Amino acid sequence: MRTKLFTLALGFVVLAAVFLTGCNSSKEGKSGKGDPVTIEYWYPNAETQGGKTVTELINQFNESQDKIVVKGVYNPGMYQGLMQNLQSAVAAGNSPAVVQIGWSYREYFSNNFQYTEPQTIIEKYFPDDKDYVKEKFLDNVLELAVNNDGSQVGLPYSLSVPILYLNMDILNEAGIKTSELNTWEEVAKASEKITEVTGKKGLYIAEPTDTWNVQQMLESNGGKTIADGKAAFASEEGVETYKFYQDLIKGGSALHIGIDEGQQAFVSGDVGMAHLTVAQRKNVTENGNFEAMAVPSPTFEGKELKVPAGGSLLAITAEKEEEQKGAWEFMKFLYEPDSVAAWTQGTGYLPETTDATENKELVALIEEDNMMAAAYATIENLIPWAPFPGNSGLEAEQMLIDMRDRILGGGDVEKDLKETQEAINKLTK
Repeated sequence: MRTKLFTLALGFVVLAAVFLTGCNSSKEGKSGKGDPVTIEYWYPNAETQGGKTVTELINQFNESQDKIVVKGVYNPGMYQGLMQNLQSAVAAGNSPAVVQIGWSYREYFSNNFQYTEPQTIIEKYFPDDKDYVKEKFLDNVLELAVNNDGSQVGLPYSLSVPILYLNMDILNEAGIKTSELNTWEEVAKASEKITEVTGKKGLYIAEPTDTWNVQQMLESNGGKTIADGKAAFASEEGVETYKFYQDLIKGGSALHIGIDEGQQAFVSGDVGMAHLTVAQRKNVTENGNFEAMAVPSPTFEGKELKVPAGGSLLAITAEKEEEQKGAWEFMKFLYEPDSVAAWTQGTGYLPETTDATENKELVALIEEDNMMAAAYATIENLIPWAPFPGNSGLEAEQMLIDMRDRILGGGDVEKDLKETQEAINKLTK
């Protein structure tokens, strides 16, 4: 078991009393020998982002056997909200058994919480599964869940990539072909042309409470967000990337607004192209009143395409033997081909396992759905979502978000990148 001291932010102590009132620990339900073990599974998926599928999978697992009862606990606020609630729960001695951890928080999680590597539990309790992990995942996918110390924090689960959504009605009006959108330079030209010809905005690059989309741009321009455990985005390539992004906004063809407004602007038909997660596929296809297509994320001219994996890993935080066993049995169920297919269809995430294509419906989805195909085409280009080291990962991520917003608002790119990089490196020592 890999154990590290966790740091509790004082502001979350009060939250614990409120949050934990509605959450029973995974110890509940074990009233005597022979009774099923009850474990908690914490997830951040709202109803509109796969929450219904989570509930369906939990119910299917509970109905499939009588030894383990999984209780799902939804955490609002996505991965940041889950991390905050986890701090409070662990402080109160109510650690769940299985948690979804966002890729960008894997370093922070592994430095501050107690968890057990999956292979450790396998070797201790499930010797027949000794080759399960290496056979179930591609090496580059499995590495997404490895921290800076080389520990397999958990196993990949939610797997998403950004793709470039296209409103073909707008692109056709502007005379733009999908074959002309392979590089960010080409996308910038297309964005300007869309605005010039149609009067609508040409491009929206997602601005959520993270900098995932910017990392895709920066690292596809040869830069690095983190190098040797330190923030490294204030490089020549970093300055070039942020200036490129800023110029798109200044030029008037690209939008600079929050994620909810930006996604709605594209779905409403007011924007020609949108760089969003593939998990928005259903929202676009079901709510957009136009011909929608997608192409893979662009790279910069002459540079190798790099695509940071979004989504989450599943980590085992159970401490007692029976709860660890139950956690592993539940995780194995979630990785069965039919379960992965249901997860993919219900969320838009990419299948993360090597045998997921044993489900014929999933194969048909990947082959026939243009957006899924665009995302799936970049699997070999996956890189880890940059996690800031140390105990201040949450604060460092917020500093990067604030920097992005200042720059897109017209700030001094070189100065802001350098100062923010220095501040983050001091913070995460």
